[in-house]
Amino acid sequence: MDQIKIGKFIASCRKEQRMTQAALAEKLGISDRAISKWETGKSMPDTGIMLELCVLLKINVNELLSGEKIMTETYNKKAEENLLAMRKEVEEKNRQLLNLEFAIGLPAMLAGFVLCIVAAYVDMPTALRIGLIVFAAVMVVTVAFIAVGIEQKAGYYECQKCHHRHVPTYWQANLAPHLGRSRYMKCPACGKWSYQKKVLSKD
Repeated sequence: MDQIKIGKFIASCRKEQRMTQAALAEKLGISDRAISKWETGKSMPDTGIMLELCVLLKINVNELLSGEKIMTETYNKKAEENLLAMRKEVEEKNRQLLNLEFAIGLPAMLAGFVLCIVAAYVDMPTALRIGLIVFAAVMVVTVAFIAVGIEQKAGYYECQKCHHRHVPTYWQANLAPHLGRSRYMKCPACGKWSYQKKVLSKD
């Protein structure tokens, strides 16, 4: 989606309704700085206020995401294009989250391993040796919990029995045995257990 185009469209529709940025912001319960960011293409309205924004601007969501008024005959085509664009954006955000999980987890695991090697083979006071091992363990466990939280929120897990895709709770994901990003869990749809693979989209 073209955020610059959408931003200019929001500004144009706002002016058509004879509203200032401050007036629109007040009606939406947000800051006028947020409106300014939309209109300059620096950010997009949150999905939670898109419908209310469209009502105030007297447009529909499809027109908002297209950044232009849509004629009736092209409405369905534009709706499909916007849905595909939103799906791609969601998939890209999920991909970035999974890359972040890897970027956080791998260095922490390596650092913990190195600290344990140092504690085991370098001559040092016993108290310092124990302190290094405890620090390494706490660091690895903490980062592991954070990494699982990132993985759990990014995308879906797909049941290998019925192919239902779902988002488990944090603790379901955290406590499940895993192979890489596949986790052994019970499917909420078919009730069967399998190593469910991580996927980026709902379908």
